[in-house]
Amino acid sequence: MSDRIWVVIPAAGVGRRMAGAIPKQYLSLKDRTVIEWSLAPILARPEVAIVLIALSPNDNVFATLPVASDARVRTTFGGAERSDSVLNGLNALQADDRDWVLVHDAARPCLHADDLDALINSLRDDDVGGLLATPVADTLKSSNENQRVSLTVPRKNLWRALTPQMFRFDVLHRALSQAAASGVTVTDESAAVERLGLSPKLVAGRSDNIKITVPEDLALAGHILSDHSLRSTKVGVA
Repeated sequence: MSDRIWVVIPAAGVGRRMAGAIPKQYLSLKDRTVIEWSLAPILARPEVAIVLIALSPNDNVFATLPVASDARVRTTFGGAERSDSVLNGLNALQADDRDWVLVHDAARPCLHADDLDALINSLRDDDVGGLLATPVADTLKSSNENQRVSLTVPRKNLWRALTPQMFRFDVLHRALSQAAASGVTVTDESAAVERLGLSPKLVAGRSDNIKITVPEDLALAGHILSDHSLRSTKVGVA
């Protein structure tokens, strides 16, 4: 069993739905950038060996951030798709097959330390790995090409995938390599692992672990982080 954790953060995207010139991971959120919030709970973990940030070749922002000077933080070039960036990150690591690799979205700043604890502790003895997820609460509709409802999708046993996702190094590297060789684009690490015939473990996480995707998400994230801070302050009061 290995307790060592390597981390890959795909951060080569430009966030087209934000309709701005600044990539969403570098938008200002309270007193720091989005990506710094995303990294904070991960860098607080003592078992994290290296955090590998996969950046766009044109990125000239990350190196200017205070977090870039952390001794455990390294960078590499990302790829055209998220899966390409993660695979590039894996190839840059010097991990053993049984080591853990944790992948987290650069634009998911509201990860709570309790959820990270739950993920790591739930998977510690697992041979494959798993992901944070939250059960679907809304009624889901499938539409036709005219944006009319064609089907109401039963939500029983449906989960919304979050990050971090954490897998054994050999499992994730094999999964992403095979997907790339087959020309298959996967939208998250779990999907790649599922293609190997494996079943990642779902670990229930907080629904406020949101990803910054559209402009209004930034204000919501600010409220969530303020709530996290308030709860931590209250817990610390004797």
